[in-house]
Amino acid sequence: MSKFSNDRFNKSVNIPNPLYQSLQGRYFVGQTETICLEKGRNAWGGLINPSNSDVDLFVNAFTITNHSNQPIVAEIWFNPIPLGEPMISDMVSPANTTLSPLPKPKVKIAFEELVKRFPKKGVNVFKRIVPPQSTLTSDEDGKFIFPPGGSFIIFLIAKSNEIIQSEVAFGWFEKKRDNGNGCNKH
Repeated sequence: MSKFSNDRFNKSVNIPNPLYQSLQGRYFVGQTETICLEKGRNAWGGLINPSNSDVDLFVNAFTITNHSNQPIVAEIWFNPIPLGEPMISDMVSPANTTLSPLPKPKVKIAFEELVKRFPKKGVNVFKRIVPPQSTLTSDEDGKFIFPPGGSFIIFLIAKSNEIIQSEVAFGWFEKKRDNGNGCNKH
């Protein structure tokens, strides 16, 4: 018999956190409808964590698609007051579609187009330029975390008078909040 018998070794497998969250039924993906903007009339898409959700929102990834021949500016905002009368996207799914029943996210994808104002409150943490006819992708690995009542908004600005069509997509996971005594509510 071999000196190194198979039963003397333990197998260890490491999986990426998004896969782990998906296996747990906590990872979701979705996008806005096509949203329009032009010079002086902006648009936005974002993840809104309702104040009564009882979950923390972890932003894992986002994409911004620019269908025009002009660049657009994308401002990333933490916790602004959403502008206009936001619409809620129904183009959302759990990433793990093998579960039954399928889990439903508490966080919502909201969006608005052709708004004349800029976000209020919150913080514009960084900007990106989205080139013409392209999709900008950003993987954040869940490091942007928002409590109930928080929001992660991508505000789109056009410098051209041309009507620009765009979509914003997200990947995120949700984790039930700790109620403060080390126990999770059930």
